[in-house]
Amino acid sequence: MKKFIKIVFTLAVAALLVTGCEDRTELTAPSAPNPKSGSADFTTFVTIGNSLTAGYQSSALYRSAQVFGFGNLISEKTGSSFAIPFVSDPGIGGRMKIQTLDVAKGSVTFSYDGSTGTPENTAYPAPYNNLGIPGALLYDVLNATSSTTCASYVFGNPATRTPNPFFDVVLRGQGSQFSQAKALSPTFVTAWIGNNDILGFATSGGFSPSAPTSVPQFTYLYMQLADTLATLGAKVVLANIPNVTAIPFFTTVGPGMSQAIPWASIKLLGAPGMFYQKHGETVASGVADSLSLLKGDLLVTLVGSSYASLVGKPTGQFYRDKNYPSLPAGIDTTKPFGLHPQNPWPDALILDVSEIATAQTTTSAFNGVIAGAVAKYPGQFALVDFNTFFDNIRQHDYSGGSVFNGVKFFTTFLTGGLFSLDGVHPTSQGQAIIANEFLKVINASFGASYSLVDVSSIPGSLVLAKSTVMNNGIFPYFKPHAFDHLLF
Repeated sequence: MKKFIKIVFTLAVAALLVTGCEDRTELTAPSAPNPKSGSADFTTFVTIGNSLTAGYQSSALYRSAQVFGFGNLISEKTGSSFAIPFVSDPGIGGRMKIQTLDVAKGSVTFSYDGSTGTPENTAYPAPYNNLGIPGALLYDVLNATSSTTCASYVFGNPATRTPNPFFDVVLRGQGSQFSQAKALSPTFVTAWIGNNDILGFATSGGFSPSAPTSVPQFTYLYMQLADTLATLGAKVVLANIPNVTAIPFFTTVGPGMSQAIPWASIKLLGAPGMFYQKHGETVASGVADSLSLLKGDLLVTLVGSSYASLVGKPTGQFYRDKNYPSLPAGIDTTKPFGLHPQNPWPDALILDVSEIATAQTTTSAFNGVIAGAVAKYPGQFALVDFNTFFDNIRQHDYSGGSVFNGVKFFTTFLTGGLFSLDGVHPTSQGQAIIANEFLKVINASFGASYSLVDVSSIPGSLVLAKSTVMNNGIFPYFKPHAFDHLLF
């Protein structure tokens, strides 16, 4: 079948125009008197974690997003100083922007900032209070001291591994996240880590790595971290791991393909549906149909948006884009892409039933470990249950959305307000919602009464290219290699 399948997602894109472009101003120190702190001492406040803690958005780390990271928002409410490893806009990583937008058809294409920001306060005389590092795994908190000692480099494939620059930006050769936190003699610490120990597996379609961090290894590393944090004598709030398969990175493309692919025509040509590779396969045995993609029984990654329009065409574009030296044995790109078992939808672009189950059961097991760490140190440790929190938000998607300070949010891509353009990381307003969940736990667990962030006062995070025009196109469409440098 040589039909070009055009995928157009019908979403309320006009809602984007309500949120507006991101405000490039910084927050100012609060003028309200210090509230009752209870046993929560914020004299020295430190945050440990990965990109979620760092304030990373739309595939980049940049100042005008970092100022709205949840740690900085908490510091505003608690009156604590909070040093951040700022990177000038447009940041490091290749910030995603909306390039073309057709409100009537809900069609959007994306581009990237060609310029790169630079670290701004490298001479800061002490460790930063925000020690979150995009790409950090659990192992890295205690062990990584540079871009070449982090887990992804030490244990990565020598032929393909590359240093992660954010470790050097944040750590500056002064030790690991934990050792630098300890050097500050913190009185309060948040640690949100472990997400990447599942996300790397999931975002690669279960292809590379082919499994998450094992539960025994995660248990050993997390309890080691908890025991080490406990020695600081500080109050500690840990956060658990949301369902990684419920973020827009996985929930956007499949339903759109379900609506756009002419399934009836495919069956008339003798194909039972869209053939896809299961893990370890070359010639495909998996078959997707409209219902399985619509319901989320199979999850197509956002990277798959680059190839969705090629379904039905005899093409080997995926293999060329990924720089395969030759086609894998058994692949025949003269066959219609996705509609023949010898030219199937690639494993790297889809999570099948077993891979979804692996991600979800591993998340549950990891969260059990995190809950156990909190239980081991009653009175000193507390837990933010982001797994339940974000699941509740997703459930409200079907009943009018979730409202925070009069602003309505959904977990949908682009128009939902919670997730930035990479489909993984929160917007500035999403960070404010996260900060409030930490503050609620701090108040409830330590007898404090800090006020919450007014989410409506935080700017939206729609980043538009200067050349944005109204244009018909495929929504969402990312160019090949768009996510090659995405970190979590």
